[in-house]
Amino acid sequence: MLNSLFRRRAAALVAGVALVWSAGAQAAISLSGTRLIFDAKHKEAALAVRNGNANILVQAWIESNTPGDKGDLPLAVTPPLAKMRPDGQQLLRVLYAGGNNTLPQDKESVFWLNVQEVPEASQSAGSLQVAVLQRIKIFFRPAGLKGNAADSPAALQWRIAPAAGKSTIHVSNPTPFHVSMTNITIGSGKSTPSTMIAPGETIRLPVEGASSNVTFSNINDFGGADRYEVQLSATNTVTAKAVVK
Repeated sequence: MLNSLFRRRAAALVAGVALVWSAGAQAAISLSGTRLIFDAKHKEAALAVRNGNANILVQAWIESNTPGDKGDLPLAVTPPLAKMRPDGQQLLRVLYAGGNNTLPQDKESVFWLNVQEVPEASQSAGSLQVAVLQRIKIFFRPAGLKGNAADSPAALQWRIAPAAGKSTIHVSNPTPFHVSMTNITIGSGKSTPSTMIAPGETIRLPVEGASSNVTFSNINDFGGADRYEVQLSATNTVTAKAVVK
């Protein structure tokens, strides 16, 4: 119910402001992290928003990671709307409501936290107002999960398997944690798009020629990138090893 109210407030604000979305727009605000880990041992998780040198409004809301999901979410962010002064800081608190919308307790769940800045109305005629939206993932991590998120990239299971007459690389995640992979390079080919493997999920990657080597980076809890390497086998399932810098 709280999250539905926050969504309605955010939608009302968006409807009342002429927004121009631009990938190259310069954000006045900065976030204290590139992802938010919600440890269920605690009642909430927090993210700091720092402002630049202008008066702005900041609105925040949470979305499901499931496309088309419009139902109530078990997470809510507060405050959903805040006015920030120049060089100010605002703490966003993410709360877990639970109730009828309880999350799985044997694996992580993922949501999106949206933080949008809306500048003050300009007094100049014909000026262009730009609202910049930043999105980061929220990883809800139940208490008591087996293993450690930092060990998950090395636990991924890699194998080569035929599919539609061609060989593909199957990557399975047997852990209860999500693994976010970037800079995936197969053999000497070009990097493939970044991807996130959910707990229990298997993804498929194309095999580049007779390649037996894969490298990738994992985005850790702190937003850093840890490098891994996989030596594929034509007959066996293998795992990755961390690349020591």
